[in-house]
Amino acid sequence: MENRTCQIKRYILGINKLLHLIVYFSFLQLAVMTVTLFPIRLLMAAFMMLLAWPFAFLATVGRSEDSVEPQCFWRRLVDIILKIIMRVMWFAGGFHWISVKGQRALPSEASILTLAPHSSYFDAIPVTMTMSSIVMKAESKDLLLWGTLIKFIRPVFVSRSDQNSRKMTVEEIKRRAQSGGEWPQIMIFPEGTCTNRSCLITFKPGAFIPGVPVQPVVIRYPNKLDTITWTWQGPGAFKILWLTLCQLHNEFEIEFLPIYTPSEEEKKNPLLFAVNVRRIMAKALGVPITDYSFEDCQLAMAEGQLRLPVDTCLLEFAKLVRRLGLKSKNPEKDLLEYGTRAMKLEGQKQSLEDFAQFLDLPVSDMLRDMFALFDEHEDNRIDVREYVIALSVACRPAKTMDTLKLAFKMFESDNDGAITEAELAVILKTALGVSRLSVSRLFSSIDSKDTGKVTYDMFKRFVEENPEFDEEYLYVVNPQLQRGPCHQKKPSLSSLACLNLPGIATTKPANGIFCPDFSDGKTDGLHKNRIKRFILI
Repeated sequence: MENRTCQIKRYILGINKLLHLIVYFSFLQLAVMTVTLFPIRLLMAAFMMLLAWPFAFLATVGRSEDSVEPQCFWRRLVDIILKIIMRVMWFAGGFHWISVKGQRALPSEASILTLAPHSSYFDAIPVTMTMSSIVMKAESKDLLLWGTLIKFIRPVFVSRSDQNSRKMTVEEIKRRAQSGGEWPQIMIFPEGTCTNRSCLITFKPGAFIPGVPVQPVVIRYPNKLDTITWTWQGPGAFKILWLTLCQLHNEFEIEFLPIYTPSEEEKKNPLLFAVNVRRIMAKALGVPITDYSFEDCQLAMAEGQLRLPVDTCLLEFAKLVRRLGLKSKNPEKDLLEYGTRAMKLEGQKQSLEDFAQFLDLPVSDMLRDMFALFDEHEDNRIDVREYVIALSVACRPAKTMDTLKLAFKMFESDNDGAITEAELAVILKTALGVSRLSVSRLFSSIDSKDTGKVTYDMFKRFVEENPEFDEEYLYVVNPQLQRGPCHQKKPSLSSLACLNLPGIATTKPANGIFCPDFSDGKTDGLHKNRIKRFILI
């Protein structure tokens, strides 16, 4: 038995040494490539961009932005030259072979190409291959050099400063899509953000509102080491570029799926159209789908003073907020108004009809679902103050103290401006979206004089002195709470996804947005949610 144990120990030590050697040689390779291949490739890419600029400038001189001129010989020639230049640029960057599957549809057959998953700025490869139009922020056209190249492909510009820009963008997409193939095809990434390719998140409806046939297009990066993925939580843009250009070879695959023609029902319901197209693309990719969006991911991973556990119910709540149109453009003003109105109710429980009147909405199935989230005791009565707290977290997830200040104001007594331990428990469990929460240790630490009440100023002072208070006074005391790996104070081997160490290959995408696994079980109270668990990849 002892010999067997010794053999196992030697085997484990051998594997450990092998892993150290692999990491060592990976870092050695990275160091060599950084001083040899990387600068050459970077200069080559910059040269190709400079070479493309005069051709793009020539083709855009005197061109109308509102109509399409006949594609004369010299414009077609410029188009071919630019495609060749861009292909050389990608080749110099290590994308030596680009695998193309399926047949790209003609603009008259499918005026919109929907691409997924969107995971990196390297997803520009299919744009340069086809010279299709894309949707871009208006500021991009003013960038030196890059702006001219962008204008050549006739993008649909959207302005963040213009409140009507989103509506105008949708109308422009619809106008081009219904032109019968006169305009270039529009490439749209319906996810609306970069993910780590582990699943397809909710598609935004913009590409599906025109109600015209679309061609789904899936893209893959079948590399052993993932240096491509660029998400809002992970390595920065330059680090991704550096690691990718240091690889000897980078693989890229693009597959054009059959044209999807919407039914009459789908033409009337863009969300249904988007769901069905996403299902087809997920099947082709062999990945799951999730009904959570980028906004949900931001909420789950927000770095406020009170970070959400993996089993929070607030993701379900946030989804209902969007569907009911309750997320306003001016959340600060609306939350203040909601808080004032809720405070006047002085904790009086409200019925479904009262809740509908509070929100100025008609009673609907979705509103019933939201009401059920807060009907913790199943007596068909809720405290709207809890709704206001949850809405504040959903609208401004990183502003924890602003949410808690509003909550204290709604719950505090007129006499002394303080709250009790039970009220603090309600506030914090609502802000975390959990069913039960013990705050006795936290409350007694704040209430050092044992008065039985605490004020917001006392709470704020305690948080400033203990910035990791949620870890020590909530997560440790409440073992049912589970913090996500990317929120762990000391990352473990299970959270390498958040670290994306260079030179260490993983079998799954390396960083960024997670793919949640959820069930459709019955919801019974705000803190008994439908989500089983988040799997952070």
